[in-house]
Amino acid sequence: MSVSLNEAKDALDNIINKARVHLYKPIQVAEILYHHRVFDDLTLSNLNTYRKSSKKWRDIICKRFLGRITTSSSRYQDNLFDKNATPPEVLMVLGEDNKSKSGIVEAYIYRKFIERYSQMTSGLAYCMKSDIENFKLTEFIGQFQNNPGLKRSIDKIYEIVVYALFKVLIEELNVTVKVQLDFNKLDLLKEFEEFTQKVLSINSQNPSFTASAKFYRVGVTNAADRGLDMWANYGPAVQIKYLSLNESLAEGIVSNITADRIVIVCRDSEERTIVSLLNQIGWKSRIQSIITQSHLEAWYEKALRGSFRNILGARLIEILIEEIKYEFPSSESNDLVSFMEEREYTLLSDPFWSV
Repeated sequence: MSVSLNEAKDALDNIINKARVHLYKPIQVAEILYHHRVFDDLTLSNLNTYRKSSKKWRDIICKRFLGRITTSSSRYQDNLFDKNATPPEVLMVLGEDNKSKSGIVEAYIYRKFIERYSQMTSGLAYCMKSDIENFKLTEFIGQFQNNPGLKRSIDKIYEIVVYALFKVLIEELNVTVKVQLDFNKLDLLKEFEEFTQKVLSINSQNPSFTASAKFYRVGVTNAADRGLDMWANYGPAVQIKYLSLNESLAEGIVSNITADRIVIVCRDSEERTIVSLLNQIGWKSRIQSIITQSHLEAWYEKALRGSFRNILGARLIEILIEEIKYEFPSSESNDLVSFMEEREYTLLSDPFWSV
């Protein structure tokens, strides 16, 4: 099938627009084109010459700018080369124009990457210039919700919002968790004392222990993930769903999590749908609670401007800033500029490939 340059650019733009802030797949395309142009160590018409190796090239770049690599499944990563993405016939057209113009398509992709992270900086800046008097949760979420370039990452922002609140409240409440043996089972404990010590941190001399209650984020996830977002060391698993659900996604919330106490955080408009779907599939009993954005807004208001604002407020904003920097590290990095200069992308200009 013959592909025009306009069609090839549209295909590339499509995967850029669909990508979250990290732009893993577009970066992989850029590195394929870079190796084709500079090292001539692959044949764009032959997917087998770059399908696996291009993941390594992409990861080198991602580690440099993001401090991490994608955790998507191999199947999801390989979707990059599907007919509705950037298959070899599209890459061949992009590669030809890229090579004849000294890397202009590579420069275009990385300029898009910088543009996306520049937009992300606005959200970080909002937190950094805010204090307990003027921070508004709806305004902060709106920084991402109303920006087409950032909307694909709104669920990660939502996750950060939830985590920051949960973390500061659990810490300030000084909640503890106690693990204690049934004293009728001391004989069994002695038989498996090595196991109980290594796994439960208890033994016959110390048959119980107390620890601080904590919430943990699972980490950076992918667009295709439907699993766990946060978990607590005292039982509940937390699933955060900002985007709209259908029945299969609702099933994915529960079927991919083995915990029997699940907390779901969602928009107010999704609550009724979620309850209905979970009732239909018979899993309502596994849901400990559903928290909506209205709950979050009310709790943020109390934390920032309520009776305990001096204890909670500044710490809450501090955690928000820390988590944004962790999730999107290049939002404060100048290394991208030197990278663009190293590859001489700053010298390239073409109206067709303008950002």
